[in-house]
Amino acid sequence: MTTIILVVLVLLVAFLAFVATRPDTFTVKRSQLIRAKPADIYPLIANFQPEGWGKWSPWEDLDPDLRRAYSGPPSGVGAIYEWEGNKRVGAGRMEIHHAEAPSSVDIKLDFLRPFKATNDTLFNLIDEGEETLVTWKMTGPVPFPAKIMHLFMDMDTLVGNDFEKGLGRLKALAEKK
Repeated sequence: MTTIILVVLVLLVAFLAFVATRPDTFTVKRSQLIRAKPADIYPLIANFQPEGWGKWSPWEDLDPDLRRAYSGPPSGVGAIYEWEGNKRVGAGRMEIHHAEAPSSVDIKLDFLRPFKATNDTLFNLIDEGEETLVTWKMTGPVPFPAKIMHLFMDMDTLVGNDFEKGLGRLKALAEKK
């Protein structure tokens, strides 16, 4: 019996040591070429109101009863969007911390439910002549307990698909104008 307990303890210590070597941060990044000028795309990203973000966000239609609150200016630095919904969308808050029209929007993203986390989200818009390269990137810390979860759940897979869906919707919306 002592041998079994000792083996289990050694395996547990080895597992925790392995977990400790995992990255302290994560990054999810997707890009999309959009046949529109940065100045035409930027207002759709820097405005959390229904006429901007609400038209293309991949999460807006996951809960028909989603509760939304807006504060601060309607767009740009200081614009705030808070939401609360079902298990699929959870609850959280976004605030634009930095924006340079028409090339970048930096958002502080606070998840409150189903888990608490604070991440940085950055949109870059690069003019490439007839098209704009839009890059959506999210980075965040991975505390020790989350490192265990990240062994079984890949953030890039979980969130990357939503980024692709959102960028596809943004592309369709911007190219329609």
